[in-house]
Amino acid sequence: MSEVVTAGVGAPAALAVDALLDDPETRIVVCCGAGGVGKTTTAAALGLRAAERGRRVVVLTIDPARRLAQSMGIDSLDNTPRPVAGVSGAGELHAMMLDMKRTFDEIVEAHADGERARAILENPFYKALSAGFAGTQEYMAMEKLGQLRARDDWDLIVVDTPPSRSALDFLDAPKRLGSFLDGKFIRALMAPAKVGGRAGMKFLNVGMSLMTGTLSKLMGASLLKDVQTFVAAMDTMFGGFRTRADATYQLLQAPGTAFLVVAAPEPDALREAAYFVERLAEERMPLAGLVLNRVHGSGAAQLSAERALAAAENLEEGCIVDQESGKAGLRDSGADTPPAADGITDDEITLDEITVDEITAGLLRLHAERMQVIAREQHTRDRFASLHPEVAVAEVAALPGDVHDLAGLRAIGDRLAAAGSRPAGDVE
Repeated sequence: MSEVVTAGVGAPAALAVDALLDDPETRIVVCCGAGGVGKTTTAAALGLRAAERGRRVVVLTIDPARRLAQSMGIDSLDNTPRPVAGVSGAGELHAMMLDMKRTFDEIVEAHADGERARAILENPFYKALSAGFAGTQEYMAMEKLGQLRARDDWDLIVVDTPPSRSALDFLDAPKRLGSFLDGKFIRALMAPAKVGGRAGMKFLNVGMSLMTGTLSKLMGASLLKDVQTFVAAMDTMFGGFRTRADATYQLLQAPGTAFLVVAAPEPDALREAAYFVERLAEERMPLAGLVLNRVHGSGAAQLSAERALAAAENLEEGCIVDQESGKAGLRDSGADTPPAADGITDDEITLDEITVDEITAGLLRLHAERMQVIAREQHTRDRFASLHPEVAVAEVAALPGDVHDLAGLRAIGDRLAAAGSRPAGDVE
């Protein structure tokens, strides 16, 4: 589905981002990775670039950060796709932020009649479940993805998953919550209402231990009544949760889906990236490649860190300036030095020369530090490549500041696309 550009010997292939976005068979792009590596920005930049290349795109973020809305010029995002203004080209761009409780409410409203839906939405057990049960957010993300895909209003959906390893809960949670909501476990919780007494409460406490602190605050007969009412109202809906979760899971495994692992050239981030790559392979999820953000480069890479440090030390020790000749020699001879034609005295010229030397030495040291950073990053990237040589990589050069608007997202998109046309490791 996607293309790669063959790099040099020993280097990973370069990920052809534009080929991936332009392919009409690519319908879902899932960005996953550790926190703080630019995943949300990458998802937004991919969505904008695809839209400006003619596709109808919606970007779904599960991370509750506000950066996506801000960069797209939207006051706020919610559970409804909002159009993004300022997109050039023939395509369209929408953006939304997952509201897990609202998504759960929408499922209830869609699959229950008015009176039953009202009873469920007002049930205390349901309120705790929809707002605080472990895995609800990721399950509802799968539900929302399935809804977006079924509507067919967009030909590309870009998903920004939660940070860190919990991003893979996006894959696991539907199975866990689906099993919970398929009726068997819930109906088991109804047993205490029939058994009654202390034995029943003991059984109930075992089931409740799997739930969050919110549910643990509810006690005794009140909880039993809430569970009983909830199960009675939801009885006809349980099987649908598992069915939809399975369908969306299969959708993620389908050829029209592409996973992009996003990382930074740092040991911890690339270890997480390796974990993602391995896990996706286990789940048979289609991995398109790795986006490596904030990669440092230099326009003077031919000057090594060692040579730059040596030159800086020479300047700082005064070994380069010849103190026995030139203007310094004239002053030593005691001769009067006339003012320069432009009114600058000899002493002022000497002071300027010393300042230039100090500035030059400082710049050389900064360059040496940059080259050391580049070397560390390259070593880290080489380790990842040795473990996963099959993974195509798009290396994106670090920006001087944060991205706050569409222009910044376009710049990221341009760098992503450019990364696909040069060998990995070749960063300007």
